[in-house]
Amino acid sequence: MKRRQFTQAMVAAGCAPAAAVHAQEPYPGKPVRLLVPSTAGGGIDQLARMFAQRLSEQMGQPFVVENVGGAGGTIASGMLARAAPDGYTLIFQATTAAVNAASLPKLPFDAANALTPVSMAARFPLVMVVNSAIPAGNLREFIALLRANPTKYTYGSAGVGTGTHLAAEWFKLLAKVHILHIPYKGTASVMPDLMSGQVHMLFDGVPPQSGHIKAGRVRPLVVTSQQRSTVLPHVPAMAEVLPGYDLPFWTGVFAPPGTAGPIVDRLAAEIRKAAGSAQLMAKLQEFGAEGAPMAPNEFAHYWKEQIALYRRIISDANIRLEAG
Repeated sequence: MKRRQFTQAMVAAGCAPAAAVHAQEPYPGKPVRLLVPSTAGGGIDQLARMFAQRLSEQMGQPFVVENVGGAGGTIASGMLARAAPDGYTLIFQATTAAVNAASLPKLPFDAANALTPVSMAARFPLVMVVNSAIPAGNLREFIALLRANPTKYTYGSAGVGTGTHLAAEWFKLLAKVHILHIPYKGTASVMPDLMSGQVHMLFDGVPPQSGHIKAGRVRPLVVTSQQRSTVLPHVPAMAEVLPGYDLPFWTGVFAPPGTAGPIVDRLAAEIRKAAGSAQLMAKLQEFGAEGAPMAPNEFAHYWKEQIALYRRIISDANIRLEAG
């Protein structure tokens, strides 16, 4: 008789408490639900599926991606906040989660504390692109152009309070320039107007802009990480011109509040192993991202820092946001 069958027989005979047997079962003992707060096919969804596949292979149970879009990701976060803290419901979050925690205090759950940080998964820079006719070949020239024409130029974003909006506002604060914000419903909606010259600048992820950059439809000026992107090595980092600017976009795994430490630690270790695998590293590089695993305490510290940063940007830029 197999060990588990023997143990179950002992329980049935009244020889061992069921709770004790359950506690001895290895994690994970069944499929794990991985919530993704966006629609299928987007960049965050693609990254989630890359990690889900590796974790499934490593841990011997399926990590099943479930797309829960809507309300800027807060619907999925609310589902996680109410989930059992047993490690079988997780969420693959992104920078937007920190933006929401910083900007939406009236959510029906405590956004800052409803997520238990497990590990960062990957990160990638944004890239600042401008209309190809803009008379500025680099960031310094663009800053000079904006200072000389404080009412002439505009930029698009994915919407008020989104990461692309706040990235641009932080640039404005550090560069001491004015450029009018025009919010859209997603960065893809900005592209026709950017290429036609109706708006002049946009912050967006490197992957969706790579094709436009190669085709010469837009001009990249900087990336938002402290180091240059391996995908766009010829494009300077913002910090080379504006010291202190560091705003990469990131993704990470979170568990419900109250999840046991051993489960969190096991998941973090497996994410680190996945991020270091040759297969996933190659896929991430093609995507314009890099693996960035962290220990749970490191990720928790980074999570708090990110919320504080976005709160500061919102406050200093005097951005008015709708209540969640």
